[in-house]
Amino acid sequence: MSERLTKSAARNIFYGGTIFFLVIFLGLTLHSHNYIVNESSNSDQLTESVVAGKHIWERNSCINCHTLLGEGAYYAPELGNVWVRYGGKDDPEGARDMLKSWMQAQPSGIEGRRQMPQFNLSDQELEQLVDFLKWTSEIDTQNWPPNEAG
Repeated sequence: MSERLTKSAARNIFYGGTIFFLVIFLGLTLHSHNYIVNESSNSDQLTESVVAGKHIWERNSCINCHTLLGEGAYYAPELGNVWVRYGGKDDPEGARDMLKSWMQAQPSGIEGRRQMPQFNLSDQELEQLVDFLKWTSEIDTQNWPPNEAG
């Protein structure tokens, strides 16, 4: 066996395998990027209001408590499908009003429940944040979260 596997043959197998798997890795990376940009994302529906809502999300560090599409903390509910949970597909205006009212009513003061802080957002900021949450609910997440409750 040692006669057939020389140092140079082992080196060639190592370099050949490394290059092969590097090409596979780069190909899969490009394919994933292409899928996300062209098929999965709804970037054609980005508006100034959605972008402003994303900035509000980041400025208030919402991800420190909530998850969004599975990323973030697990202290508070998943918000990637909150628009759907509040009936946004059937009654968009009702869902919009309900989400804004919920954020304005925090903290609820119910003992034993986790409390969301009051961020004192203006009506325009609430609209923008709801637009951002609506936009995230329309991303093709391939059935994530696995149930409506998040």
